[in-house]
Amino acid sequence: MPAPINTFKQALKDGRPQIGCWLGLADPYAAEISGTAGFDWLLIDGEHAPNDLRSTLAQLQVVEASASHPVVRLPIGETWMIKQVLDAGAQSILIPMVESAAQAQELVRAVQYPPRGMRGVGSSLARASKFAGISDYLKTADDQICLLLQVENRAGLAALDDILALDDVDGVFIGPADLAADLGHIGDAGHPDVVEAVTEALTKIVASGKAAGILTLDEKMQERCLDIGVTFLATGIDVTLFANGMRQLAKASKAKRR
Repeated sequence: MPAPINTFKQALKDGRPQIGCWLGLADPYAAEISGTAGFDWLLIDGEHAPNDLRSTLAQLQVVEASASHPVVRLPIGETWMIKQVLDAGAQSILIPMVESAAQAQELVRAVQYPPRGMRGVGSSLARASKFAGISDYLKTADDQICLLLQVENRAGLAALDDILALDDVDGVFIGPADLAADLGHIGDAGHPDVVEAVTEALTKIVASGKAAGILTLDEKMQERCLDIGVTFLATGIDVTLFANGMRQLAKASKAKRR
């Protein structure tokens, strides 16, 4: 029995746009609700949300039970962190702040078993192998891992061509917020300089044959990205949706007071 087919990775290969949403509430119940919404993929955020391995695992379990594909963003591209989330069952991961081809190559090695890579062989303990229930897991897992790298500063943009030249990188995600800060426009991802840099980077990624990704709440930018050929697009954040909804409700409700 081989490792489960990664349908999200296949969709990206096929060039079929996948629409997603960010999960930052760090709660499996909220993740389960999001899983009923109909998004193609949901990003469990370990970088800017208060997630640890156990909370990430709990959200993986509920999202896997939905029609949405779970993607896990780690706080940093450490080999031991990658090993843990892969063993926990994540097949698609996003690594932030990738700045060089050498760094990207080490991340490729981290998601692959020897002799191609350096992922630790402990599949008999791993949820990913259904606790050794998937007999051919070790021989087939590599092909189903989707490695997405996040480029979000000038160093990353300068190294983008070399990163895209690596065969086992499945996609590159552009981070507008950090890029805006590095370009001197912190808090203003809509600045013309930032939009131009993002657009050029996404165009280059698509032209390379890799999957291009981005998170943007701007509807016009979302349309622009899809026109460019972006295939993994996040259009919302659960924290923002909840916070804005609560504020609007409180304001509207208090306005009814006589």
